[in-house]
Amino acid sequence: MRVQRLEPVTGRVRVVVDTDAANEIDDQFALAYAILSPEVLAVEAVYAAPFQRPAPGVQHADSAGFSVSPADGMAESHAEIMRVLEALDADEIAPWVYRGAEHWLPNAETPVANPAADDLIARARQGQPEADPLYVVTLGAPTNVASALLTAPDIATRVVVVWLGGNGTWWSPGAEYNAAQDLHASRVLLDSGVPLIHVPCYQVTEKLMTTHHEIEQRVAGRGAIGSYLAQVFRDFDHAGARSKPLWDLGPIAWLVQPGWCPSMLTRSPVLHDDLSWGHEPSRHLIREIRDVNADAIMNDFFAKLPAL
Repeated sequence: MRVQRLEPVTGRVRVVVDTDAANEIDDQFALAYAILSPEVLAVEAVYAAPFQRPAPGVQHADSAGFSVSPADGMAESHAEIMRVLEALDADEIAPWVYRGAEHWLPNAETPVANPAADDLIARARQGQPEADPLYVVTLGAPTNVASALLTAPDIATRVVVVWLGGNGTWWSPGAEYNAAQDLHASRVLLDSGVPLIHVPCYQVTEKLMTTHHEIEQRVAGRGAIGSYLAQVFRDFDHAGARSKPLWDLGPIAWLVQPGWCPSMLTRSPVLHDDLSWGHEPSRHLIREIRDVNADAIMNDFFAKLPAL
């Protein structure tokens, strides 16, 4: 069953989005992309993920350079999610936005109780899991999702996790910002056997670049959401860079059109304390995205924004 769940999606699927939306600016684009793709994604709920800047033990190229607690990060994410949904006029989804964990997992066996995890458990248990699994798009530290899996292990047969976290299993270091923030939660995803689509950051979704010029030409003024996203992009500290990766579009793109995200089955890696990958041939299979068609993905996103 797990290997079947790792196959590329066909048809319309149920989705929840777990996002640290206030941490950076790509989450806002990804959340908008998901909601603007109703032909393939039925977005049922959105969860506010915790974050902390900078992440322990890892340098994040897009870090704003200051620290907040996971609880503050989660609260900021919740507020940012609501702003994005307001710009999208997504009133039907706004009641289903849930606050997530306020601290990291203390170990790989103990969940952190939170409303997002509770909703995920309840939602995963709905419907027929064989025909209607719930896709859990995880765009930050996977604390909420790991807590749900630890609290209710049975949902591992009812969900597919699509996680933007870590770098490719061929790359070092293995852990980047999302994976490093909550190592215990990251290990739960990798060790639990839940069907996992691994969407790496460096060498893969970093190709989803855009520029100030492109944002002004193709996003600004495209409805309330286009205006909001353009302003978010302008306000971000680009540190003089001419381009910016919108990493988090990758997991949404894999669901929208898997052909844009070449992938392969591989053994789930072991995440070591030094943030490196370990490889064991006896580990279960996951699917790993190995590349992205950046032009196709970006053009699809731009085309779905409201007309000028």
